[in-house]
Amino acid sequence: MCGITGYIGYREAYPIVINGLKRLEYRGYDSSGIMMYDGKEMNLSKTKGKVADLEVIVNNEEKRKVGKIGLGHTRWATHGVPNDTNSHPHFSEQGDLAIVHNGIIENYDTLKKELTRRGYTFKSDTDTEVLINLIQEVKKNNKCKLGKAVQIALTNVVGAYAIAVFDITKPNELVIAKLGSPIAIGVGKDNSEFFVASDASPFIEFTKNAIYLEDEELAIVKVGKDIEVRKIMDDSMVDTNIQTLKMSLEQIEKGGYDHFMLKEIHEQPKAIIDTYRGRMLPDQGIIKMAGVDDHLAKFLNADRIIIIACGTSWHAGLVAEYLFEDMARIPVEVEYASEFRYRNPIVTSKDVVIAISQSGETADTLAAIKLAKSKGAFVFGVCNVVGSSIARETHAGAYTHAGPEIGVASTKAFTTQITVLSLIALKLAKEKGTLSKSAFQNYLRTLALIPSQIEQLLKIDDTVKEIAAAYKDAKNCLYLGRGFNFPVALEGALKLKEISYIHAEGYPAAEMKHGPIALIDENMPIFVIATNKGHYEKVVSNIQEIKSRSGKIIAIVTEGDTQVKEIADHVIEIPETVEALTPLLTTIPFQLLSYHIAVMLNKNVDQPRNLAKSVTVE
Repeated sequence: MCGITGYIGYREAYPIVINGLKRLEYRGYDSSGIMMYDGKEMNLSKTKGKVADLEVIVNNEEKRKVGKIGLGHTRWATHGVPNDTNSHPHFSEQGDLAIVHNGIIENYDTLKKELTRRGYTFKSDTDTEVLINLIQEVKKNNKCKLGKAVQIALTNVVGAYAIAVFDITKPNELVIAKLGSPIAIGVGKDNSEFFVASDASPFIEFTKNAIYLEDEELAIVKVGKDIEVRKIMDDSMVDTNIQTLKMSLEQIEKGGYDHFMLKEIHEQPKAIIDTYRGRMLPDQGIIKMAGVDDHLAKFLNADRIIIIACGTSWHAGLVAEYLFEDMARIPVEVEYASEFRYRNPIVTSKDVVIAISQSGETADTLAAIKLAKSKGAFVFGVCNVVGSSIARETHAGAYTHAGPEIGVASTKAFTTQITVLSLIALKLAKEKGTLSKSAFQNYLRTLALIPSQIEQLLKIDDTVKEIAAAYKDAKNCLYLGRGFNFPVALEGALKLKEISYIHAEGYPAAEMKHGPIALIDENMPIFVIATNKGHYEKVVSNIQEIKSRSGKIIAIVTEGDTQVKEIADHVIEIPETVEALTPLLTTIPFQLLSYHIAVMLNKNVDQPRNLAKSVTVE
């Protein structure tokens, strides 16, 4: 959730911090704020609304931009409604300290009552203002420096946080700390400048060197000096690991597209190639995946695979359930991470847990990973962001190599997750002997064709626009699929909800008769996946049932289909492929449809209301 950015060094800080906020706005956009230190005083600007609204305020008074030190924040509200007062940064009551915070302080109410008893008053409803006043109180009572005060204060905190703190009495340093929520520190040449951000995108054009703090670590950043990193709980020193970033500025720009989401839809052919490149060698009939190869026995001897994820990643996990059980004949359970961690699940050392997350920072998934590890399970991560918390917390894993996904509604992350999971399922099937050599090689050759097929499929844009125009004013929609494509129906419905704010439900097609059919009338669009593989005749029967009740049918069919074409109101054709890989194709029209409906309804495609890209709070 919330985006943090900051700068300390020799450059003017304002352009760096404000542009950083724009790049981090995908993390939350209920409100935003910026603190600039001009060498004498801290100038605070903050407002409800987006970063563009903040810029208007700052531009009214030039002094708000002055300074070589700055902290910025874009908020996804947790404690306190989105308004000017609850926006970050927050000052301590004394006015010496400033903080930006991503996360939730769960015991803030207890801390607030104690601080109130000691004479503190609060301007906002946030847990963050409580934290900065706690730091102030510790600093005053212990007569210690800022770093020590932050450290002691955090030992009394329950919850999650990524924070950056500034002290006007020590204007040459920033204190940064992490537990649960991500934070990166960009390191300039010869330590002449430092950048702080929730991810590396705000500083990628200034430095490729970065330090990612681990949980319960605190960093003291001083210009001209090496970063000092300590463990919060025992004050022990930590060796700093400076990573070289591989992200480029071009990757996080729109590249001529109107929206990041549209760009990312069109990036899927390349993203899928990048995901299987070096791993899948069709000519040799080989799949090489170090994370699987090194722990092959764990997978092959597992009693079952448990997949944990949230949102779109959970839908990818559902596709994987079909893949693993069909190909490798391994029992699979797919769990919402948020439920798994709270229901006292039965997990043993004979289980393999696969955790899926685009960002690698999803709080519920991280907590579920830690629970599974505590019960002895082997945990394998599938995520997109290199060096993310999930990548570090799991025993092994595989990156999806989708590249930065800025649009809040996930697209290329979904298809690359399915690609990775398909590779794992195929590899295990080969090792177990549950697929013949010829079937295995056919799968590899077919998967290699998918990127070009998606390229072809993306040319249906005009057809999708016509369908979008016909149904953009619908109040409710139903998405139906069977087998491998049931999760795609769920994902299609989710996309429409996320960015168009139209109520939609995904259902197994055969379950339509067990309730949803009561909703069907001439005003109800029904999106049906009716490819010629799998349960085609059954789905055709479902379509007939819809037609007899005057429902509007939009069908996704295989090229050359004639039977469904005669019945449906609209059809979208996809190229021929094997049933197990159809989700990589059938999801594309739903992505485009949701996008075009959202645009036609004048919705904010990349930053839909109430959502954030990375859900780092529980």
